[in-house]
Amino acid sequence: MTPQSPAHQNSSLDAALLECRERYAAKRPQSAALNREAIKVLPGGNTRTVLAYAPFPTAMARGEGCRLWDVDDNTYLDLCGEYTAGLFGHSDSRIRAALHDALARGLSLAAVGEAEQRFARILCSRFRSIDMIRFTNSGTEANLIALSVAQVVTGRSRIIAFRGGYHGSLLYYPATGSSPITAPFPVTLCDYNDTDGTVAAIRSAAGELAAVIVEPMLGSGGCIAAEPTFLAAIAEAARGVGAISIFDEVMTSRMSEGGLQERLGILPDMTTLGKYIGGGMSFGAFGGRRDIMELFVSKVPHAGTFNNNVMSMAAGITAMGEVFTAAEAADLFALGEGLRDELNVMSDKAGAPLQFCGLGSLATAHFRRDQINRPYAITPREEALKELFFFDMLNAGVYIARRGMTALSLPTTERDLVQFKTAVSDFLDARAPLLR
Repeated sequence: MTPQSPAHQNSSLDAALLECRERYAAKRPQSAALNREAIKVLPGGNTRTVLAYAPFPTAMARGEGCRLWDVDDNTYLDLCGEYTAGLFGHSDSRIRAALHDALARGLSLAAVGEAEQRFARILCSRFRSIDMIRFTNSGTEANLIALSVAQVVTGRSRIIAFRGGYHGSLLYYPATGSSPITAPFPVTLCDYNDTDGTVAAIRSAAGELAAVIVEPMLGSGGCIAAEPTFLAAIAEAARGVGAISIFDEVMTSRMSEGGLQERLGILPDMTTLGKYIGGGMSFGAFGGRRDIMELFVSKVPHAGTFNNNVMSMAAGITAMGEVFTAAEAADLFALGEGLRDELNVMSDKAGAPLQFCGLGSLATAHFRRDQINRPYAITPREEALKELFFFDMLNAGVYIARRGMTALSLPTTERDLVQFKTAVSDFLDARAPLLR
């Protein structure tokens, strides 16, 4: 067995991970203590599976701008961005003022008000595919209702979704295997960016197909962008058989003032939104063609105690009406594009099996060199390298998602990103023997 053999590399990778985990735990005794208490009352010690990782997750104490501090007083550049929901950072003064004003006027009013129609007008004016809109409390809810109303509109039941797609906790379609709690829609799964296969599936299911739901760029599925011809073809094919095309822009709506659909010039029948749009509050929305949405006037009921809650409405009006302007959206997109280009150049120069996929301010690290245009079955070695990358970034004071995803927030500057680029460069140097 030579020093360069796969078995030797795997042994060295295991040793490096063990050292990283030990170093990680030694710097976070308070996080460890909190986890020991949490597992007594929360299954797994958490209430969001994505936040769970071994040996225990870091517990955060506070945030400001694009910085975080954990309970052990370690400081981080926040590039997790609350999995894209934290677009505005942690302390935007305009959003905080709007929330304080809303609090002063009462929380649960059990009535309509001016705020929801103001917010609706802002969103309808930004997203050209949305003639009318309704609010929910999460992107999951928005997608569930959008799919359900598509069934009502068409009188059909089947949906087409894509392997690797994530449309919420009850609408998750892993690249391999399946989720045991997926909502029971009759679903046909297609391969992302497979234009011919998907169009054929749409036509084959024509008599029973209610909707095709797709992310214009996979989010949790690896920040893999859809080819514009793929999106255009499936939207056209769906309309051709009388089905509803739904773009899930919960994550990708940040790509321009009017979302990724605006940037691509491809409009669906319905659009779902969520994450950051409520200014950091719990929020989701679905909207689309007027004839579809007017079903909610009398035919389709849609309840929800907190759909128009005063906090989300106030924060959302300010966030989308004042803070996240067209110029801010364009600047953030450009910042992310530049960062990803630099990281990929670094990886190429190092000859490392590492690339950063994504668009604009969203990216994910993949430990392979081949072009990636759809989700894939990750190998144990790739998974180990992702974990090593995650721990090395934390040690360098950079907080990213455990799966290797990064999401920039508006307070982040080029100067802030020097820290991340340096950390990636150091990773490529220090881990070079493991990356061969």
